[in-house]
Amino acid sequence: MSATLSAPALLAVPLAPLAGSLIVGILGTSFGGNRIGRRASHTLTILGVLIAFLISAHAFKSVVFDGARFDETLYTWMVVGGLKMEVGFLIDSLTATMMCVVTFVSLMVHIYTIGYMEEDPGYDRFFSYISLFTFSMLMLVMSNNLLQLFFGWEAVGLVSYLLIGFWFNKPTAIFANMKAFLVNRVGDFGFILGIGLIAAYAGTLNYAETFAKAGELGGMAFPGTDWMLVTVICICLFVGAMGKSAQFPLHVWLPDSMEGPTPISALIHAATMVTAGIFMVARMSPLFELSDTALNFILVIGSITALFMGFLGIIQNDIKRVVAYSTLSQLGYMTVALGASAYPVAVFHLMTHAFFKALLFLGAGSVIIGMHHNQDMRWMGGVRKYMPITWITSLLGSLALIGTPFFSGFYSKDSIIEAVHESHLPAAGFASFAVLAGVFVTAFYSFRMYFLVFHGKERYDQNPDAHHGDHHHGHDAKPHESSWVVTLPLVLLAIPSVVIGFMAIGPLLFGDFFRGVIFTNLEKHAAMEELALAFHGPMAMALHAFSTAPFWLALAGVALAYYMYMVNPALPAAIKRMFQPLYTLLENKYYLDWFNENVIARGACALGNGFWKGGDQAIIDGAVVNGSWRLVGWVAGVVRWLQSGYIYHYALVMILGVFAFMTYFILLNK
Repeated sequence: MSATLSAPALLAVPLAPLAGSLIVGILGTSFGGNRIGRRASHTLTILGVLIAFLISAHAFKSVVFDGARFDETLYTWMVVGGLKMEVGFLIDSLTATMMCVVTFVSLMVHIYTIGYMEEDPGYDRFFSYISLFTFSMLMLVMSNNLLQLFFGWEAVGLVSYLLIGFWFNKPTAIFANMKAFLVNRVGDFGFILGIGLIAAYAGTLNYAETFAKAGELGGMAFPGTDWMLVTVICICLFVGAMGKSAQFPLHVWLPDSMEGPTPISALIHAATMVTAGIFMVARMSPLFELSDTALNFILVIGSITALFMGFLGIIQNDIKRVVAYSTLSQLGYMTVALGASAYPVAVFHLMTHAFFKALLFLGAGSVIIGMHHNQDMRWMGGVRKYMPITWITSLLGSLALIGTPFFSGFYSKDSIIEAVHESHLPAAGFASFAVLAGVFVTAFYSFRMYFLVFHGKERYDQNPDAHHGDHHHGHDAKPHESSWVVTLPLVLLAIPSVVIGFMAIGPLLFGDFFRGVIFTNLEKHAAMEELALAFHGPMAMALHAFSTAPFWLALAGVALAYYMYMVNPALPAAIKRMFQPLYTLLENKYYLDWFNENVIARGACALGNGFWKGGDQAIIDGAVVNGSWRLVGWVAGVVRWLQSGYIYHYALVMILGVFAFMTYFILLNK
């Protein structure tokens, strides 16, 4: 531990946003009498996140450049037998990176929210929620034990429920937040089983102590089976990641989270919640490296998510939903990297994706403001000349997303494609195809959105709702550029979206940045070693990319989107008619929602009703409870006739008893 990382300073990182959230949540809402106004609310919460960001940046500098490290227990909650339940921080290069990403993106979202939510009556409540969200994510990434990790894990789930359903008068928002909550409960059930197995067999919840016993866990079998215990642990933990990081088939909640305001969409999709699963698997790499079965499982799930969720982005007309399905696909890419044991690459893509995805969401929100709250891309077009800052920053974000050479997304996405190609796991073949095909799909739907929104014929005047809300905004029906509190975060996010990949790829992937933090068995899983041999600097990597398949696939996707939506706009409708069954399949999202609602949900209801009527009412209430009192009543009724209170009845019974005994003994002696 270095003296440059002190416990009080580190405590301020999560506690500053928490303090802002509590003050504003109590004093800035009707709960506390609305004692502070809007300006005070956003000032306090932004100040809290700014403090967290500045301390996080200092911690990052200390860890990376000074070699500092912090791993201490700050508070012991309870000790049960030999199992300690504690609150503590582990600050290393992985944690410091996550702290900076979370606090910086959160700070941008806080500033942006001033402009986006200015007309909303729940202004103060929203600021309280997003600060609480930031606190929850920071507690998750800073933890040094599984108990605190689980606290942060559940806390981000709870706050996401509040934020997705922020407009609680909208039935669709209420349905969406309940859906997110329930789907995440499925994943969290697996997650807590994994934690329970670690506690049972390792006897600790502390990371360092668990990893010290990794070899011992790797040699155990799951009781009553031939399965490796560590495989069961890792798959259970990853089921938790499937829920939080929206992997197939537990991805269904994420597109519906668009029912929340755009700033929270950016925060959920870029820096909090969905990145928690990726971070957790990277943190637990010493365990995952012991099970090829778990890694293959991760590869398959990530591949399905990366490719098939991208297909769904192609047919979306809501600008936010296109970006949402893009998030699903990119999370699949990160998961594929984890399965290929390229944990640093997954974290690298998590970081670059956080910047350009936050940029794209906030850019989409800026367009929505400029289009007077229209989200349908069919009623946009030609917006670039009205919203130049939003246009250029959204273009930069789109170029980063599709992996354009020299942009941040290129370095992380191409590293994932190459890592999977170098993996020798059985599932790597399908994964390699999925991530390569996903390049074309991503480029197509990204620039379909870009061309429909910013180029081509202006269609906003054809929208039947074009004038809706003009009296609120004080504008005519034409689009307009957003205020500086909206455009400033766009500019600040565009900068790392362009340059951070070039700057960070060397130290993050091929230097000592994650040494002693992320563990890879290079003898069995040599993907990172193969990447290092092929890497000759970020400039050479970008120049070489112009001759590789991913670049030409991305270019083909952009060119096809341009032709279909700029040159020949009648073609998409013709293709839709030609492939109507396929379009219907995509429009119904592979019928997974239908399956969940009509098979799983109804099956669960039927099972519940069976337990209720057959078990509770018939057996417990009918047989056990009511049956017992009826039996007691019958016995009491019979006994009541024997307890009449008349002496001659008792005398008669005594005589009959003596007669019966005498008869019995006479017969016995014959």
